[in-house]
Amino acid sequence: MIRAVQLCKKYLMGDSVVNALAGVDLHIAAGEFVSIIGASGSGKSTLMHIIGCLDRPTSGTLEFRGQTVSGMKEKQLAEIRNRHIGFVFQTFNLINRTSALDNVIVPLVYTRRPFAKKQARDALERVGLLHRAKHKPSEMSGGECQRVAIARAIVNSPSLLLADEPTGNLDTRTGEQIMNTFHELHAEGMTIVLVSHEMDIAAQADRMIQMRDGLIIEDTAVDDDHRQKIIADAHEGYRKAFLQKAASRKNPRIAGAVGGPERREAKSE
Repeated sequence: MIRAVQLCKKYLMGDSVVNALAGVDLHIAAGEFVSIIGASGSGKSTLMHIIGCLDRPTSGTLEFRGQTVSGMKEKQLAEIRNRHIGFVFQTFNLINRTSALDNVIVPLVYTRRPFAKKQARDALERVGLLHRAKHKPSEMSGGECQRVAIARAIVNSPSLLLADEPTGNLDTRTGEQIMNTFHELHAEGMTIVLVSHEMDIAAQADRMIQMRDGLIIEDTAVDDDHRQKIIADAHEGYRKAFLQKAASRKNPRIAGAVGGPERREAKSE
């Protein structure tokens, strides 16, 4: 499905050059569920944007479905995006003034597919939201908006689904529902690449790629035992973060008494 060889991406920041990707080699086979994890600035989102033909590498080669796409013209890249790749973003990117059904239809307009309304309804049904087809995003919960975004991403029956922090704006329970939707799509044979900074979300994939400073530092398969340990460790970290925040509100001097990473601004409180 995807073959990347020595991908580099450089950005000019004033007088400085930032190496967002510093020589990434990556192979992803059809039907895989892969997560990419790393801290802010690690290069994970840049890699996803290049894989999704939303951006071009400064150097290196990217192949998608056997085609070298890294040197293609914008019109060719747009056709690949529209026909073969679905995108799910943290902020949903829905059109607020229109219905869920019309939001899902948007990609079909660009590809001029016949029976667009039926396809959009089928996509909404796949994510369990056909009953909300006439509702606008402002009339739906965050989890429902994200499921509409997933329906929009899969309405063209793409061979690759890319998700960038798809649970980042959601509470824990709603995030679990969204991940269940991804698992169902993967079980149907869809290739999924998910970017996250949360270990318990990333560990739900079958393969986890860790990035730092624009490089892949670890690429490992995730079995059930490994997954359960990662999720348990992450949840313990969230528990400590909750206790730390609660303690700091009562007495700021003991704010550092309990360690652990923050999670989504402790929305689970």
